[in-house]
Amino acid sequence: MSARAVWAVFARNMDVFRRYWLNNLVSNFFEPFLYLLGMGVGMTRYVGGIDGVSYTAFIAPGIVASTAMFAATFESTYGTFVRMEFQKTFDAMIATPVNVEEVAVGELVYGAVKAAIVGVIILTVVEVFGFVPGWHYSALLVPPAALLVGLVFSALAMTASTLVPQIDHFNYYITLLITPMFVFSGIFFPLEGLPSAVQEVAWFTPLMHGVRMCRELIFGTWTHVWADALWLAVAAAALSWLPVILLRRRLIR
Repeated sequence: MSARAVWAVFARNMDVFRRYWLNNLVSNFFEPFLYLLGMGVGMTRYVGGIDGVSYTAFIAPGIVASTAMFAATFESTYGTFVRMEFQKTFDAMIATPVNVEEVAVGELVYGAVKAAIVGVIILTVVEVFGFVPGWHYSALLVPPAALLVGLVFSALAMTASTLVPQIDHFNYYITLLITPMFVFSGIFFPLEGLPSAVQEVAWFTPLMHGVRMCRELIFGTWTHVWADALWLAVAAAALSWLPVILLRRRLIR
């Protein structure tokens, strides 16, 4: 596998992103921003504090992590599928010296980097609007954490992209997998209040580790940061080979 070819695939996608950056970022920005305003500012008056911080400060790190998840998910499902099936971009790429494996890896890297970019934007919004007052210097490590979250979800989403026969089938993936993780990963309430069985299931979801890692980095507690980073790194390594193999099967018939 050539790093130069992988870079070429990634650079091609980044060129498109730069051309349509406003359209790309509008949906990824306003939805989490509205969550911060509606759920954070709106609910703080009624909920009060959680774990010694305001409700807005509690959910803000989770919104950063979930934004990275959604950015990677939508890019590597709908975006990848459109390039693969409708635009035939992958067919054009493999007609050059770039092979299928390099296309797959370039797509994975692009999905992860886009997740990190969007995560940085939301993190900046959190700081500018003062949603988390007095945050810790370790918050500077949130972008690499968002990149790691993005890589895991990019691998999951690309796996789905290589398996679904039609683009409408992504509704099942989003509804049955991504949405439950968004709700039960500790973004809006502590998982400790849920039944132990639910907590055990949540431990096996990548978003829970991403949320906890971003929260601890922003608050500077570092209780589970290394364990969560290791969990996500192992998950990324275990999952990334699947879309590489499946994309070859889908394109080379």
